[in-house]
Amino acid sequence: MKPVQPKKHLGQHFLTDLNIAQNIVEALRLPNGVQEVLEVGPGMGVLTQYLIQHPEYKTTIVDIDRDSIAWLNEHFPQLEGRVLLADFLKTDLKTLFSGPFAVIGNFPYNISSQIFFKVLDHRDQVPEVVGMIQKEVAERIAAPHGSKTYGIMSVLLQAFYTIEYLFTVHEHVFNPPPKVKSAVVRLTRNEVAHLPCDEKLFFKVVKTSFATRRKTLRNCLKPFNLPTEVAQDTLFDKRAEQLSVTDFINLTLLIQQHAV
Repeated sequence: MKPVQPKKHLGQHFLTDLNIAQNIVEALRLPNGVQEVLEVGPGMGVLTQYLIQHPEYKTTIVDIDRDSIAWLNEHFPQLEGRVLLADFLKTDLKTLFSGPFAVIGNFPYNISSQIFFKVLDHRDQVPEVVGMIQKEVAERIAAPHGSKTYGIMSVLLQAFYTIEYLFTVHEHVFNPPPKVKSAVVRLTRNEVAHLPCDEKLFFKVVKTSFATRRKTLRNCLKPFNLPTEVAQDTLFDKRAEQLSVTDFINLTLLIQQHAV
């Protein structure tokens, strides 16, 4: 099949370097037994053309733009019935897929965080994600604790996924060029089926801890009304960015036991 050349469309930034597009697709490492692949935001099919070269993949693509969907249906007839006009963030993925599926895409930068939070909501179905996102977001989610870029998404995603920063993508390979650099990351589901603490509380503790990240945990976590003697623990002298995922789990357990 002749490679699809991406076009300018709706003010989006389209990848023009086909080698990079192929490298993104080849970054998928589907676990044994997983065949379903969902591409988010295919645009004019720059990744799709390489996905369909893998007959072992059952590829579904979803885009919110009618013009893109019409173009994709015309140029990828082999995906008949699997080219969906839909908003990924509002799509019922449990209905769309009965089993596990991988997610791939050149993610729209303005909703990349929301895409990852949706993946978290479906973490038992999504063993792998490969995505191109804004470089600073990629650095943030892959950051180790202690880093200035370590934050809410870093902790929540790293609790359930191994995150690899694969490579940087420069502005000149897009049409039109964006004002920021991009990067490709791979998320691989780890072996943690369930955290050893209340998971809803864990999410709340992490978000509350980073809400005022320059403050110590003692100040950040006042809404939990911890007894004074518990809040005197030296752990509460730290700031959120200093805590590892394990530290946050232990902190959640402590709050479970002592919050008033």
